[in-house]
Amino acid sequence: MYSPVVMEHFNNPRNAGVMEDPDGVGEVGNPACGDMMTFFIKVKDDRIVDIKFQTFGCVAAIAVSSMVSEMAKGKTLDEAARITNKDVAEVLGGLPKNKLHCSNLGADALARAIADYRRKHGTAH
Repeated sequence: MYSPVVMEHFNNPRNAGVMEDPDGVGEVGNPACGDMMTFFIKVKDDRIVDIKFQTFGCVAAIAVSSMVSEMAKGKTLDEAARITNKDVAEVLGGLPKNKLHCSNLGADALARAIADYRRKHGTAH
């Protein structure tokens, strides 16, 4: 049902946890499935230097959160903001149709964390 990449990120999630004093926070939830994701970012010189996530959800939601965090770390804010749900699903080796919404949540939570940072620092796009 899930690709080996999805299972690897579910079993060994990268960057899981809560960040003290983050520069930006983005939270999304899907009431239909109960998944909740929160991303925390630290930014230096317009680049994501650290990222953490806290996810309550299914295998796909946790794997998506882990992969999004890996994809965004080290990128500029503009580069990270261009990560799409399709990008995430492809890098994970695909997701079952009924779990594709999870990739939307990951990209959306990251985008909200970036927007939160920009709002706080007066660099909104």
